[in-house]
Amino acid sequence: MSKIALVDDDRNILTSVAMTLEAEGFEVETYNDGQAALEAFNKKLPDMAVLDIKMPRMDGMDLLQRLRQKTQMPVIFLTSKDDEIDEVLGLRMGADDYVKKPFSQRLLVERIRALLRRQEATEGDAAAATTGDAKVMERGHLRMDPLRHAVSWKGVDVSLTVTEFLLLQALAQRPGFVKSRDQLMDVAYDDQVYVDDRTIDSHIKRLRKKMRTADPEFSAIETLYGIGYRYNEE
Repeated sequence: MSKIALVDDDRNILTSVAMTLEAEGFEVETYNDGQAALEAFNKKLPDMAVLDIKMPRMDGMDLLQRLRQKTQMPVIFLTSKDDEIDEVLGLRMGADDYVKKPFSQRLLVERIRALLRRQEATEGDAAAATTGDAKVMERGHLRMDPLRHAVSWKGVDVSLTVTEFLLLQALAQRPGFVKSRDQLMDVAYDDQVYVDDRTIDSHIKRLRKKMRTADPEFSAIETLYGIGYRYNEE
Protein backbone atom coordinates (compact mmCIF):
# COMPACT_ATOMS: atom_id res chain seq x y z
CA MET A 1 0.00 0.00 0.00
CA SER A 2 1.57 3.29 -1.12
CA LYS A 3 1.59 6.16 1.38
CA ILE A 4 0.51 9.54 0.00
CA ALA A 5 1.04 12.80 1.89
CA LEU A 6 -1.49 15.59 1.23
CA VAL A 7 -0.38 19.09 2.25
CA ASP A 8 -2.98 21.86 1.90
CA ASP A 9 -4.43 24.52 4.19
CA ASP A 10 -7.93 23.89 2.82
CA ARG A 11 -9.50 21.31 5.13
CA ASN A 12 -12.27 20.55 2.64
CA ILE A 13 -9.70 19.52 0.03
CA LEU A 14 -7.76 17.46 2.56
CA THR A 15 -10.88 15.61 3.68
CA SER A 16 -12.38 14.93 0.26
CA VAL A 17 -9.13 13.95 -1.47
CA ALA A 18 -8.06 11.76 1.45
CA MET A 19 -11.38 9.90 1.31
CA THR A 20 -11.00 9.36 -2.44
CA LEU A 21 -7.42 8.09 -2.17
CA GLU A 22 -8.24 5.79 0.74
CA ALA A 23 -11.12 4.35 -1.30
CA GLU A 24 -8.55 3.64 -4.04
CA GLY A 25 -6.41 1.67 -1.61
CA PHE A 26 -3.81 4.29 -0.64
CA GLU A 27 -2.63 5.11 2.86
CA VAL A 28 -3.01 8.86 3.36
CA GLU A 29 -1.47 11.37 5.75
CA THR A 30 -2.71 14.99 5.77
CA TYR A 31 -1.02 18.21 6.87
CA ASN A 32 -2.34 21.80 7.07
CA ASP A 33 0.96 23.52 6.23
CA GLY A 34 4.43 22.87 4.91
CA GLN A 35 6.20 23.13 8.26
CA ALA A 36 4.09 20.37 9.82
CA ALA A 37 4.67 18.18 6.77
CA LEU A 38 8.45 18.75 6.82
CA GLU A 39 8.68 17.79 10.47
CA ALA A 40 6.86 14.52 9.70
CA PHE A 41 8.92 13.86 6.56
CA ASN A 42 12.15 14.26 8.54
CA LYS A 43 11.06 11.23 10.58
CA LYS A 44 9.70 9.12 7.73
CA LEU A 45 9.13 9.91 4.06
CA PRO A 46 5.91 8.97 2.26
CA ASP A 47 5.98 7.37 -1.20
CA MET A 48 4.64 10.57 -2.79
CA ALA A 49 3.59 14.08 -1.78
CA VAL A 50 0.80 16.27 -3.15
CA LEU A 51 1.52 19.89 -2.19
CA ASP A 52 -0.50 23.06 -2.37
CA ILE A 53 1.70 25.99 -3.41
CA LYS A 54 0.22 28.73 -1.21
CA MET A 55 0.15 27.79 2.48
CA PRO A 56 0.93 29.45 5.83
CA ARG A 57 4.19 28.94 7.79
CA MET A 58 5.92 27.19 4.89
CA ASP A 59 4.55 27.19 1.34
CA GLY A 60 4.80 24.42 -1.21
CA MET A 61 7.83 25.93 -2.96
CA ASP A 62 9.88 26.10 0.23
CA LEU A 63 8.85 22.59 1.20
CA LEU A 64 9.79 21.22 -2.23
CA GLN A 65 13.18 22.93 -2.10
CA ARG A 66 13.94 21.28 1.24
CA LEU A 67 12.70 17.90 0.09
CA ARG A 68 14.88 17.95 -3.02
CA GLN A 69 17.95 18.32 -0.82
CA LYS A 70 17.49 14.73 0.36
CA THR A 71 14.95 12.85 -1.76
CA GLN A 72 13.70 12.45 -5.32
CA MET A 73 10.31 11.07 -4.31
CA PRO A 74 7.51 12.09 -6.72
CA VAL A 75 5.83 15.43 -5.98
CA ILE A 76 2.64 16.87 -7.50
CA PHE A 77 1.75 20.54 -7.05
CA LEU A 78 -1.80 21.79 -6.62
CA THR A 79 -2.08 25.25 -8.17
CA SER A 80 -4.81 27.80 -8.76
CA LYS A 81 -5.69 28.91 -12.28
CA ASP A 82 -3.67 32.11 -11.81
CA ASP A 83 -0.45 30.40 -10.72
CA GLU A 84 1.16 29.86 -14.14
CA ILE A 85 4.48 31.38 -13.08
CA ASP A 86 4.50 29.22 -9.95
CA GLU A 87 3.79 26.11 -12.04
CA VAL A 88 6.83 26.64 -14.24
CA LEU A 89 9.04 27.57 -11.30
CA GLY A 90 7.87 24.52 -9.38
CA LEU A 91 8.72 22.20 -12.27
CA ARG A 92 12.15 23.76 -12.62
CA MET A 93 12.71 23.22 -8.91
CA GLY A 94 11.96 19.53 -9.28
CA ALA A 95 8.20 18.92 -9.07
CA ASP A 96 7.11 16.03 -11.26
CA ASP A 97 3.67 17.32 -12.20
CA TYR A 98 0.96 19.81 -11.30
CA VAL A 99 -2.85 19.82 -11.18
CA LYS A 100 -4.90 23.00 -11.36
CA LYS A 101 -7.67 23.82 -8.91
CA PRO A 102 -10.54 23.18 -9.14
CA PHE A 103 -9.59 19.68 -10.26
CA SER A 104 -11.14 16.33 -10.96
CA GLN A 105 -10.24 13.93 -8.17
CA ARG A 106 -10.22 11.12 -10.72
CA LEU A 107 -7.58 13.03 -12.71
CA LEU A 108 -5.47 13.47 -9.57
CA VAL A 109 -5.71 9.75 -8.78
CA GLU A 110 -4.61 8.86 -12.32
CA ARG A 111 -1.62 11.19 -12.13
CA ILE A 112 -0.63 9.77 -8.75
CA ARG A 113 -0.83 6.23 -10.13
CA ALA A 114 1.19 7.22 -13.21
CA LEU A 115 3.99 8.71 -11.14
CA LEU A 116 4.10 5.74 -8.76
CA ARG A 117 4.28 3.33 -11.70
CA ARG A 118 7.19 5.29 -13.17
CA GLN A 119 8.91 5.35 -9.78
CA GLU A 120 8.59 1.58 -9.51
CA ALA A 121 9.84 1.13 -13.08
CA THR A 122 13.05 3.05 -12.39
CA GLU A 123 13.77 1.12 -9.21
CA GLY A 124 13.71 -2.19 -11.09
CA ASP A 125 14.09 -5.52 -9.33
CA ALA A 126 16.51 -8.38 -8.85
CA ALA A 127 15.09 -10.28 -11.83
CA ALA A 128 15.90 -7.42 -14.17
CA ALA A 129 19.47 -7.34 -12.90
CA THR A 130 19.85 -11.10 -13.38
CA THR A 131 18.42 -11.22 -16.89
CA GLY A 132 20.15 -8.06 -18.04
CA ASP A 133 16.88 -6.33 -18.89
CA ALA A 134 18.08 -3.12 -17.26
CA LYS A 135 21.45 -2.58 -18.90
CA VAL A 136 23.62 0.43 -18.23
CA MET A 137 23.51 2.87 -21.15
CA GLU A 138 26.58 4.89 -22.12
CA ARG A 139 26.48 7.72 -24.65
CA GLY A 140 29.70 9.70 -24.82
CA HIS A 141 30.22 11.26 -21.39
CA LEU A 142 26.76 10.12 -20.24
CA ARG A 143 26.21 6.99 -18.16
CA MET A 144 22.70 5.88 -17.11
CA ASP A 145 21.88 2.89 -14.91
CA PRO A 146 18.08 2.33 -14.97
CA LEU A 147 18.16 -0.33 -12.25
CA ARG A 148 19.75 2.04 -9.75
CA HIS A 149 18.19 5.22 -11.16
CA ALA A 150 21.76 6.54 -11.40
CA VAL A 151 23.11 9.13 -13.84
CA SER A 152 26.63 10.48 -14.25
CA TRP A 153 28.25 12.91 -16.67
CA LYS A 154 32.04 12.79 -17.06
CA GLY A 155 32.10 10.66 -13.93
CA VAL A 156 30.14 13.16 -11.84
CA ASP A 157 26.86 11.90 -10.33
CA VAL A 158 23.71 13.86 -11.18
CA SER A 159 20.50 13.46 -9.18
CA LEU A 160 17.37 13.41 -11.37
CA THR A 161 13.67 13.04 -10.69
CA VAL A 162 11.80 10.13 -12.27
CA THR A 163 10.45 12.36 -15.03
CA GLU A 164 13.86 13.89 -15.81
CA PHE A 165 15.45 10.45 -15.93
CA LEU A 166 12.85 9.13 -18.39
CA LEU A 167 13.17 12.17 -20.66
CA LEU A 168 16.97 11.97 -20.76
CA GLN A 169 16.85 8.24 -21.36
CA ALA A 170 14.40 8.68 -24.26
CA LEU A 171 16.60 11.31 -25.90
CA ALA A 172 19.92 9.51 -25.35
CA GLN A 173 18.71 6.15 -26.64
CA ARG A 174 18.93 7.42 -30.22
CA PRO A 175 21.53 10.21 -30.50
CA GLY A 176 20.93 12.55 -33.40
CA PHE A 177 17.24 11.68 -33.76
CA VAL A 178 14.66 14.33 -32.94
CA LYS A 179 11.98 13.63 -30.33
CA SER A 180 8.90 15.81 -30.60
CA ARG A 181 7.23 17.15 -27.48
CA ASP A 182 4.33 14.77 -28.08
CA GLN A 183 6.73 11.82 -28.16
CA LEU A 184 8.37 12.97 -24.95
CA MET A 185 4.95 13.36 -23.33
CA ASP A 186 4.22 9.73 -24.23
CA VAL A 187 7.47 8.69 -22.58
CA ALA A 188 6.96 10.68 -19.38
CA TYR A 189 3.17 10.45 -18.95
CA ASP A 190 0.45 7.87 -19.45
CA ASP A 191 -2.03 8.46 -22.25
CA GLN A 192 -4.82 9.47 -19.87
CA VAL A 193 -2.69 12.19 -18.27
CA TYR A 194 -2.72 15.44 -20.24
CA VAL A 195 0.13 17.92 -20.00
CA ASP A 196 0.95 20.85 -22.25
CA ASP A 197 4.16 21.72 -24.10
CA ARG A 198 5.27 24.08 -21.35
CA THR A 199 5.43 21.21 -18.88
CA ILE A 200 7.89 19.26 -21.06
CA ASP A 201 9.91 22.42 -21.73
CA SER A 202 10.17 23.10 -18.00
CA HIS A 203 11.38 19.57 -17.31
CA ILE A 204 14.02 19.88 -20.04
CA LYS A 205 15.24 23.22 -18.64
CA ARG A 206 15.51 21.68 -15.20
CA LEU A 207 17.34 18.67 -16.65
CA ARG A 208 19.86 20.88 -18.44
CA LYS A 209 20.45 22.90 -15.29
CA LYS A 210 21.20 19.77 -13.30
CA MET A 211 23.57 18.41 -15.96
CA ARG A 212 25.40 21.75 -15.97
CA THR A 213 26.11 21.36 -12.28
CA ALA A 214 28.35 18.47 -13.36
CA ASP A 215 29.69 20.28 -16.42
CA PRO A 216 29.01 24.00 -17.08
CA GLU A 217 29.68 23.34 -20.78
CA PHE A 218 27.00 20.65 -21.09
CA SER A 219 25.19 21.09 -24.41
CA ALA A 220 24.18 17.57 -25.42
CA ILE A 221 20.43 18.34 -25.40
CA GLU A 222 19.60 20.52 -28.39
CA THR A 223 16.36 22.44 -28.88
CA LEU A 224 14.88 22.44 -32.37
CA TYR A 225 12.38 25.28 -32.13
CA GLY A 226 8.90 24.29 -33.19
CA ILE A 227 9.93 20.65 -33.51
CA GLY A 228 11.30 19.16 -30.31
CA TYR A 229 14.61 18.07 -28.80
CA ARG A 230 17.62 16.03 -29.84
CA TYR A 231 20.50 14.41 -27.96
CA ASN A 232 23.90 14.98 -29.56
CA GLU A 233 26.52 12.50 -28.37
CA GLU A 234 29.67 14.29 -27.21
